[in-house]
Amino acid sequence: MPSRSDVITPALLRDWALPVPTGGKEARGTVLVVGGSRFTPGAVLLAGVAALRAGAGVLQLAAAESTAAALSIQVPEALVVGLPETDDGAVRGDPGDLLGGLVADADVVAVGPGLKDIDATRELLHLVLDAARPETGFVLDAYALGALSHEPDLLVGSGRKVVLTPNLTEARHLLDRDPGDDLDAEAVELADRYDAVVSLYGHIATPDGRAWREESGDAGLGTSGSGDVRSGLLAGLLSRGADPAQAACWAAFAHAVSGQRLVPRYGRIGFLARELLDEIPYTIATV
Repeated sequence: MPSRSDVITPALLRDWALPVPTGGKEARGTVLVVGGSRFTPGAVLLAGVAALRAGAGVLQLAAAESTAAALSIQVPEALVVGLPETDDGAVRGDPGDLLGGLVADADVVAVGPGLKDIDATRELLHLVLDAARPETGFVLDAYALGALSHEPDLLVGSGRKVVLTPNLTEARHLLDRDPGDDLDAEAVELADRYDAVVSLYGHIATPDGRAWREESGDAGLGTSGSGDVRSGLLAGLLSRGADPAQAACWAAFAHAVSGQRLVPRYGRIGFLARELLDEIPYTIATV
């Protein structure tokens, strides 16, 4: 029997209104995006700008050292820190006190966009988790999910606020098998196994078995960089005070509907991930 989940609608979200922080940028929280490589700095850019568009107050980017100068120009709103690289251009997992200090001060850390090299990512993930405060929120994506699949008990019982954002390939690694057709059920299984909220292609589940699904996403979202935008969106919503399940549901809706808003201009499959960014605030504001 298929798993039961609630459809994410504007009415559901209006009854689950996002926090609206008052005061300065500090009240909207600090998001740190850890990712990138020498060859994929754009993933960090997309995730970081999406976090700001979703309401984060302060943005920090930690990426491969060779890309830091370009990123700081492309995202002048962010503090950008270059991290040591392997010979292949991957971010190393031993950057030392500099990254640890940024993690300790962040309200939300997104790990994974643009990372490569699974072993280096495992070291990096351990460093970040060790440096974070107990209340820090996390979004794990891409290679960070691959690293987690090698240590499935890493988050279990930690009490951390974590959202996992796998695609079907990453879900296969996390499940150690091919996902079935019932993505609601697969999201529930992943949430239970890893003790985290899971957002799997718009199917959201919590460790206690609650589940939702977003039904308006279309083929255009299957474009390079789209997942990085979704991860940053999630981080920004967590930063402004949403709880993990709420952030995952709002992010799934905002991601999908932002894509819908681009269809009249670019067609169903012609828009770019970067074009989603400018649609996010309006989509959230008009729910």
